[in-house]
Formats: sequence, structure tokens, C-alpha cells
Amino acid sequence: MAMAGRIRSTLPHVRKALSSDSRSALYPALISNPELSRNYATAPAAKEKKVKVPVTMYGVSGNYASALYIAAVKANALEKVESEILDLIEASKKSPKFSQFMKDLSVPTETRVKAMTDISSEAKFGELTRNFLVVLAENGRLKHVDAIAKRFAELTMAHKGELKAIVTTVIPIPPEEEKELKETLQEVMGKGKKVNIEQKIDPSILGGLVIEFGQKVFDMSIRTRARQMERLLREPINF
Repeated sequence: MAMAGRIRSTLPHVRKALSSDSRSALYPALISNPELSRNYATAPAAKEKKVKVPVTMYGVSGNYASALYIAAVKANALEKVESEILDLIEASKKSPKFSQFMKDLSVPTETRVKAMTDISSEAKFGELTRNFLVVLAENGRLKHVDAIAKRFAELTMAHKGELKAIVTTVIPIPPEEEKELKETLQEVMGKGKKVNIEQKIDPSILGGLVIEFGQKVFDMSIRTRARQMERLLREPINF
């Protein structure tokens, strides 16, 4: 139980970090970034529906995932869009040629756009997903589609009150410690949230653990502590 106990000792720091996170605010880049200003759904809305992004995301993949999430929620098509995007990812994994095509920036824009349009039609993707893929093709962002899909999945999980926590350790966490760790993270996130733990093994962290959820990372590994100690020892001592 020592591992989960170390997590509990960090609860005040975790809560402080979470309280400073503006997760309920709309991601500002959605409005200011011209790449994302296009409306993915062409059907006019009778009344603009305000949508809040449940988890603040950063970077190219975070920007696009957030924009797609907002459009999907407004269209009441979150599950459909997620399913279609995941279908595309699975297709790219099964076809190295298709995967390479999406990453190849030397392919002319019109060719990328036509390919995404044809694929969407053949797969019977909805208008929102098709338009989104066309935007990625136009902006040369198809190479990010896998990362975008992962960020979008995190947003849909958060929308359902779920959270995936990636826990990295040197050896697998015993079932009883995983249970306590899950309860601890549940306590951090508050009532109404369901925490799903994904374990990763990485001997290079030397010991301890690293927890990632949303875009937050809590590094309590021996490797990081050793590096911090090394920096302290290298600092000059003033007498």
C-alpha cells in the first residue's frame, strides 16, 4: 500500500493544481485561430448553443480536438463522430500506404481533400466528420489525426464523467494497490467522476511512479528526484 500512500501525501498539491485549471472555460484558440474558425457542420442552427470544453487542451492536436468536440456537442453527434474518427484510425493502422499518405505533406492539397471526401462518402461518415477531415486535409494536418483522435477520446470521456489516468511504474501495480490508487484519484477528481487506470511499465524511471491525466503530469519517480538532487548539488554554495 506504500505506493498509493505516497499518492495520498500529494493530495494537497494535486487539489491546488486542479483548482487553478480553467477546465470549464472555452479554449480561447478556438475563436482566435483562423485554422479552426470554419464551421464543420454546414446546417444552420436555430439558436447558438454554448458549449464548454471539459478538459483544457493544448497544442495542434488539442486545438483541433477541442474544436471538433464543440461542433459535435452542438450537433448532438458526439458518439457518432467519435466512432467515425476511431474507424478512420483503425483503417490507417491496417493500411500502411494510407497511413503514409496522411503523413506525406508533398501530396497536393486538392488530392488530400478529394481523398478525404471520397473516403468519407465510401465509409458513410456524417457531414461533420467529413468536413472536419477536409479541414485537416486543407491545412496539412492529417498527420496529426491519430493524436487528435486520442485527445478527442479524452474529451468524450470527460463529457461522460470519466477520466483515464496513465500510471507509469517500474513493475506492474498489484491489484490491491491499483484499487487504492484508483480510489485516491477518485477522491482527487471528486464525486461523479469515474477513473479508469491504464498501466505502463517503464524501467527507466528507476522507481516510484508517474501519473498522467488530462494534460497534467505528476512525476514522483526516483529518476526525477535524482535529477533534482543532482541540480541542487551542482549549485554553488554561498557562505
